[in-house]
Amino acid sequence: MPGDLPLSSAAASFEGLAQEPGVPKRDSVLVVDKVTRTFGGLAAVDVDHLEIQRGGITGLIGPNGAGKTTLFNLMTGFDRPDTGSWSYNGGSLSGVPAHLVARRGVVRTFQLTKALAKLSVIENMKLGATKQRGEKFLRALVPPTWRPQEIDIEARADDLLVRFKLDTKRDDYAGELSGGQRKLLEMARALMSQPEVVMLDEPMAGVNPALTQSLLGHVKDLRAEGMTVVFVEHDMDVVRDISDWVVVMAAGKIIAEGPPDQIMANRQVIDAYLGAHHDAALTIEDEDRQLADDKGTAS
Repeated sequence: MPGDLPLSSAAASFEGLAQEPGVPKRDSVLVVDKVTRTFGGLAAVDVDHLEIQRGGITGLIGPNGAGKTTLFNLMTGFDRPDTGSWSYNGGSLSGVPAHLVARRGVVRTFQLTKALAKLSVIENMKLGATKQRGEKFLRALVPPTWRPQEIDIEARADDLLVRFKLDTKRDDYAGELSGGQRKLLEMARALMSQPEVVMLDEPMAGVNPALTQSLLGHVKDLRAEGMTVVFVEHDMDVVRDISDWVVVMAAGKIIAEGPPDQIMANRQVIDAYLGAHHDAALTIEDEDRQLADDKGTAS
């Protein structure tokens, strides 16, 4: 199977790669080509070329407004680009709606969780399973045609709830969970579709430290099980901990790629986050100009 990449091979897949934007990977599962997306004349995404290595954990980082979530939306069918194309396992995903992208094996979570608050945790989980026979109207009227599958789906959901330590919340409303527990529920529900690629949009945002370590462990487990993970994150400690490879965006473009430790020391990346003159001493003229600007703003 293409996704069955051993954990020991994940980091090795990136060894010796050139550390430059758009570098070809040894076994790409997702490929983005010349994708652009503008909003009111502002280029939110302008990616010439990007490849995601199969079986690894790729971190997507960049300052606020860099275009990371927009790129996620494009790759998963939640938005349409102005130009460009992208593919999954060699097959085009251009124009494919989000639900069909998920059926093909690429699922995502959201920065703001999408749990259905008025359904129980187990009901939320069961909704994540695909190709359910009981979803067809006529077949739904004949329980023997779908009941065995329903039992299997519920058993799989219960196994995931145990794994994510949500089994004690099984029958609670999803709206009663804490923010961190809803993040766990969303990740667990995504796995109900048995995906090959899991895309996580800021999975640690708003999660208390006690649950952060649990989430980190679950992300590493996905890689160990042969899945490909792409995630957006602002916490550089998290990025360094779990990433095999890091892609950096700024102003909609890919400006750097490489291993986490080397990306953290990349001058272009530091400048993108902090400004190109963040460590330059101000001259007297600069200070006078800044003071004048501040007074003008105050008045």
